[in-house]
Amino acid sequence: MTTHPPAASSLAGEVAFLPGVHGQDPLAQYWLGQVSLRLRREVCWLWRERRLQNAGDTEGAPLPPLVDGALAALDLMRYERDKRVFFAEDVTARYLSDCISTAVPSASAGDPRGSFGWLVQHLQLTPVECFVLAMALLPSVDSAAGPVIATCLNDLARTTPTLALAQRLWDEPDELLRCIDPAHPLLRHGVLAFMPGAAACDWQAALAVPSMVARELLFAGGELPSALESIPLAPLPQGMETASAAYVCARVASLIDAGGFNGMRVIPVIGPPGAPLAEVAAACAQRAGVPVVRLSPALPREHLAQALCTAWLRGCAVYLPAAVLADSTTHEGMLVAPPLPGLALTLFVGAQDRTTLRGLGATLPTIDVAPLNYAQRLDCWRRQLPDPTFASMLPELARRFRYEQAAISRIGAELATLSQPPVRAELFAAARADLDLGTLAQAVTPRFVRSELMLPPAQAAQIDEIVAAMNNLTRVHYDWGTALPWSECGLAALFAGPPGTGKTMAAEAIAAELGLPLYRIDLSQVVNKYIGETEKNLRRLFDVADSADVILFFDEADALFGKRTEVKDAHDRYANLEISYLLERMERFKGLAILATNRKRDLDEAFLRRLRFVVEFPLPSPVERLRIWRSVIPADVDASEIDFEFLAQRFALAGGHIRAIVFHACLQSAAEGAPRRLGMPAVVCALQREYNKLERTNSLEQFGPYAGLVAEQWITR
Repeated sequence: MTTHPPAASSLAGEVAFLPGVHGQDPLAQYWLGQVSLRLRREVCWLWRERRLQNAGDTEGAPLPPLVDGALAALDLMRYERDKRVFFAEDVTARYLSDCISTAVPSASAGDPRGSFGWLVQHLQLTPVECFVLAMALLPSVDSAAGPVIATCLNDLARTTPTLALAQRLWDEPDELLRCIDPAHPLLRHGVLAFMPGAAACDWQAALAVPSMVARELLFAGGELPSALESIPLAPLPQGMETASAAYVCARVASLIDAGGFNGMRVIPVIGPPGAPLAEVAAACAQRAGVPVVRLSPALPREHLAQALCTAWLRGCAVYLPAAVLADSTTHEGMLVAPPLPGLALTLFVGAQDRTTLRGLGATLPTIDVAPLNYAQRLDCWRRQLPDPTFASMLPELARRFRYEQAAISRIGAELATLSQPPVRAELFAAARADLDLGTLAQAVTPRFVRSELMLPPAQAAQIDEIVAAMNNLTRVHYDWGTALPWSECGLAALFAGPPGTGKTMAAEAIAAELGLPLYRIDLSQVVNKYIGETEKNLRRLFDVADSADVILFFDEADALFGKRTEVKDAHDRYANLEISYLLERMERFKGLAILATNRKRDLDEAFLRRLRFVVEFPLPSPVERLRIWRSVIPADVDASEIDFEFLAQRFALAGGHIRAIVFHACLQSAAEGAPRRLGMPAVVCALQREYNKLERTNSLEQFGPYAGLVAEQWITR
């Protein structure tokens, strides 16, 4: 006679899920009940089996005690026949078996999409597959299931079901071998998942239904989970009414309505930073009657698969920024394929560059979102800043800052919080706040103003022309009509001349005059020995700089803009590609680019054709040198003893060298307690040191009455 404690016969209270938690889906109710009944029946058997093994005093215990694992595994085969007899003869076990044998309710065509019943019909699940799904779902709806599962698995640490447990509970264990495999629809669609790190279909690995998926199966059609966000519906932008967009809409509709194994379809959405890529994707899908959702920024990346599965259950397409699929372990800019490639889901992937989408298996035409043009930007600025005091500034603002609507709206909202309307400088500073060129360029604070430049009249006039051209660029492009034929291009200038002639100083003075930020390009960060990396760095640099008016200053420009050479090997070919890319990108740059070099002949001739201004910086004349000598003396230093006319006439030096000489003389004259005074001895000594550094020849006669001050240096030299 078989006996077990009375607690086992009342086990329904220990294992049963809460009434009504399964919603109105009768199929979910039935299969969750099947799992609960089979667990209870298994516990009845375990009471009998483990008591026979003398596991100790178990009187009053709610669940059977654990036994030796090896012994329990052997008993699965040893007592298989006894177990069947027990299920047929024991009163409680027979009652549970009778309950288990009740007919399966038929699936209803009215089951809402995403529900347990809908999934069974859509994937055409067999009874054993429904049982496995319900078993994995049970811990989500019944907190009491964990200890019971642990008892059946003979391990208190394992409170989640496994395929091995399903095989033990199901009356025909062999059926699981025939239906559960790594490509099974439940696994392929992400409805079932093994614990991270487990091999596919590991029979001892924990099996679960992800929390978002469980919620959808049990409460289909409810509110969107917090991990998914709806995208506001908006009309397609002008120019998007294309055959490509119509084709995308038709394919989205066919994919959502199709059944069976279709696989994921990836639709690239390409546009500039800040463009409404998600809204355009939603507008395309809206025509097909398909809602589009996007992921919450707070969703951890490891939960991406269950979010995609949930969207599929709800009949939604999904928009993902390309950054979500970026793989930090691979080469920069490369993306990895999204999870669940077998999911019949439309996935819109937004990116700025289609080359980053290689390997994603995009199967439909690309949706290209054009940036706002000048008129559209101007209209956005007028809506955000309707105050008439801004009217005269807005055209310049719309040309200088090539932002999308989201950025313009954000800047307008920030300006609206100010206690008083901003002046012109504050308005442009607020619009420029987000500009960041990273490590590719360093911001330069201008130290000089236009009046400090010591240039011949011809060069001074050219500097004035550059300033005037930048101030008139908006009017010429959009009032005079040059924007279209010249592609809204900016300006490029070359400053050529010997070292120290004022090229950098002129760039800083222009930046101060125009009120534009000046960035010096860091060649150590831009130039890369690996093929293709230099072009990528230049592209990032120009893309950011193109969004707002800035001055890019390429010092020692011949290092980047050198002549193309005859191709003799692969290195020459790729070096020429870099030059060709620079030629094309410089022509499209919309700001002001200044190239400085003392080796003009080394520049590629094609660059010279694309330059709007070429300014030659010659060595200064004696008159200009006199002005430079006087201007570089610090204001608080007494220089009354210095013979400036003599120095300017006798020594043909550039302004940079004169500045270095004065600085060296100050360093040698500023002893502790010494007056702030510069005399000819210190200046003449520093001048000779500069000649020595430059390896330029001179004579004692050149120093005239001051030759004696440098005679000792000549002897030691």
